[in-house]
Amino acid sequence: MSVTIKDVAREAGVSVATVSRVLNGSCNVSEESSQKVCEAVEKLKYSPNFLGRNLRKRETNVILVIMPTSEHSLYSKIIMGMQKQAEKLGYDIISAVTGSASTVEARQMTMLFNRTVDGVVLLGTLYDAEALNRLAQNYDIALCCEGVEGANVLTVAVDDEQAAFDAVTALIRKGHRRIGFVGIDSKTAISAIARENGYRRALKEHGITDDPELYYRENYEYDCGGRAMEYFASLKERPSAVFAISDLLAISAINKARDLGLEAGKDIAIMGFDNITMCDMMYPTVSTVEQPCEKMGELVISKLISNIRADIKDNRYYTVRHNVIMRESTGN
Repeated sequence: MSVTIKDVAREAGVSVATVSRVLNGSCNVSEESSQKVCEAVEKLKYSPNFLGRNLRKRETNVILVIMPTSEHSLYSKIIMGMQKQAEKLGYDIISAVTGSASTVEARQMTMLFNRTVDGVVLLGTLYDAEALNRLAQNYDIALCCEGVEGANVLTVAVDDEQAAFDAVTALIRKGHRRIGFVGIDSKTAISAIARENGYRRALKEHGITDDPELYYRENYEYDCGGRAMEYFASLKERPSAVFAISDLLAISAINKARDLGLEAGKDIAIMGFDNITMCDMMYPTVSTVEQPCEKMGELVISKLISNIRADIKDNRYYTVRHNVIMRESTGN
């Protein structure tokens, strides 16, 4: 006989309602109860199918997009592409912001669990691979812009390592041999890790020593780029160029360089990543790696809607072509 939610509740020593809340990602459950339920699910090999096969056919023609922040033009451009494609296919897009809080993300996901929406696109997530894989067994979800290592889930993103490699190579071709790196201190953000790997690979393939002194890692907050520039300026031999893994970090570095009496594009070359709207509005304009945001949005929606309508799901990792744009901040 198949395992039921009642069996899980009995094994965990909690109520059926508590099991349901845990499986639905509710934040109104104690850590101890959540742990007991998770252990029971694993022990009994329970695979929840909350509403059954018939209810899976009920469609709302609405897709939820969950993002960590709304203060990023990258996300708004991706959503624009999603909306265009969704409209063509008879769907609507609604969006929600987590503020990078796991409890908020879990609460927003209940819209998928109770079938208020047909699918969810996560523009960055705090779920780990195991949780995503478990969700993907019963629901239609996709990752966009930021993948998760080990997740067998439909994903659309750029090849972050190759994009960073191309950006740093562009700096090297302009004669730079001492290039600073501005990244984040994280072992889970795979795009950040890939961009750092691309930086390292570019140095190696062009015979440049990988100097530990030229790394600055903190987080994605705007001020971190400025602190990175202060650090580089304090070195006995400062870098002639800087590659930052986001445009906000690059823009902050450019502004701090000016405070330090250095002009980006003349005294030091600075390059970012993403091609957010501000890059073309800054003085100097910011060299960067362009992610084809609208194309990513269109592709992930097309694939997700196909999954919603299909019996066999497409859980491949799709990469879209990036573009290195050289502007004034690197002397172009």
